[in-house]
Parts: sequence; structure tokens; C-alpha cells
Amino acid sequence: MAKIQTLVFAGGEIHDYKSCGKAAYDTLAQCDDFELTMVEEDLSVLEKLDPYDLIVFYYTVGSITDAQKNGLLNFVASGKGFAGFHSAADSFRDCPDYRAFIGGHFVTHPHYRDYQVSVVDSEHPITEGITEFTVRDEQYITDYDPRVNVLASALWKGQAMPVVWTKGWGNGRVFYLALGHDGPACEHEMFKLLLQRGARWAGTAG
Repeated sequence: MAKIQTLVFAGGEIHDYKSCGKAAYDTLAQCDDFELTMVEEDLSVLEKLDPYDLIVFYYTVGSITDAQKNGLLNFVASGKGFAGFHSAADSFRDCPDYRAFIGGHFVTHPHYRDYQVSVVDSEHPITEGITEFTVRDEQYITDYDPRVNVLASALWKGQAMPVVWTKGWGNGRVFYLALGHDGPACEHEMFKLLLQRGARWAGTAG
């Protein structure tokens, strides 16, 4: 079976994108499914996604040009995959098209802490066989599109907030994982498993 040609892209302000990008690359390298390329900071790569089946994305704040935005959104709509984690929901705050594409955006977060994640769809291939687990991470509270398929959530002030969701974009697939604030958080076994499964799911859209 052909490998999923995968671009791991990391960059932006605030977060330690070098540690998180490397962790994502190393996590996917543990699987035989992916042929990996790593790019940091250079958003112009979004205009040149033709060689890939999937982009794994970790980027905070910043701005995106129309050419870069169209390159990314058209790439996925054509039947490709996008797997964003943590700060991918806090990228390009001034771009409503990107927010619509990923399915939600960052609003706030409580202090870095231990919290429980509960699976709400245990039949999806990403979360199959998982019920609940505890992580030490920065919980992202998001304003999200109610049409996304929430696979896992965690409580915040008594409300269930999504931790994993999926959605379609044209003929392609979008996967979002809220975990992965920093290097140690990306070493959690459930982060690794969900990223591997989510990337595999998104990368086999076509």
C-alpha cells in the first residue's frame, strides 16, 4: 500500500513549535503509513502542496495571504487531508475562511493542569476502543461549529468542550486534536495514538 505523503508544518509565536513539530514528526515516524517531510515557519509552502496527501499543522497566531489560504483550502477540498493540533485552532485570527475550514477557534484556556478526556464516539476509527484518560496539558476552550463531529471532550466549568473533532471540507477531511501544548504534552501516549489515527484517517480521504 502506498504511503501517505505527509507534510508536517510547525511555526508561529507563543508556543514551542520546534518541540511540538518534532514530536509530531517523530510520532508519525513510528508508523509505516507515512512518508514525512518537515517544514518550519515558511507559510509559502501552502502554495505548493501538490506533492502531498496530508498536512499535519501546528501554528499559532500569524497571518496568511490569500494565495496561501487558497492553496491550503483548495488542497484539502480536492480530496486531501488536514490534521491540526492544539494551536491550529489559534492560527490566523483575522481569517474567517480558515476558521470555517478547521471548524472552530481558540477562546481561552485554564491553567496548565491534569484533566480528564472522555470519548463520546467510541465507534469512529480514531477513537475506537478508547473510553477516557487523563492528560497534563493546556485545555483549549473553543468556539466551534456545532456541525463538527466531536469524538472526545473534557469538562470546563461544567460544560463539555471538544478535545477531538472531525469534519469534511469539499472532498477532503479535517481532523483536529486540542492536545499538544508543549513537548511534554506531546509525549503522552494518548496524544500520540490520537495523532497517528487522526492523521491516518485524514490522509486517506481521497
